[in-house]
Amino acid sequence: MTDEITVKILRKASTVEIPKYATPNSAGVDLCSMMYGIIKPGEQMLVPTGIKLAIPEGYEAQIRPRSGLALSHHIIIPNSPGTIDSDYRGEIMVLLLNMGDEPFTITFGDRIAQMVFVPVVRAKFEDVKALDETKRGSGGFGSTGRR
Repeated sequence: MTDEITVKILRKASTVEIPKYATPNSAGVDLCSMMYGIIKPGEQMLVPTGIKLAIPEGYEAQIRPRSGLALSHHIIIPNSPGTIDSDYRGEIMVLLLNMGDEPFTITFGDRIAQMVFVPVVRAKFEDVKALDETKRGSGGFGSTGRR
């Protein structure tokens, strides 16, 4: 069993379902649409979920795409993963982008994204004159030999 946190939820309406885990080992909960809309090819839409959260300090919620939507309909989340900070109290919205050739229809209650809760580690920055050397050095994109 993994650790659990308590996340307070405020639903816009009693018909909005509380997110739940699909299986005992699911990492994320599904987020559902609270609107009807059509996303044309190459366009994006900000989709409301009807929920607001109070995430405990020291955690964030990450909004991630659903693999089935990406595979079957070419629907992605362009800012994936989206971060919901613990001090945000607005409605959770999901930005969807249609990368396919056909319009995609969203209806009320459609599962549109996943939400995963992750501990946050804050960095303390130390200003230095030089960094230690590594074998990789400053090699960037593709520098590790990927072919």
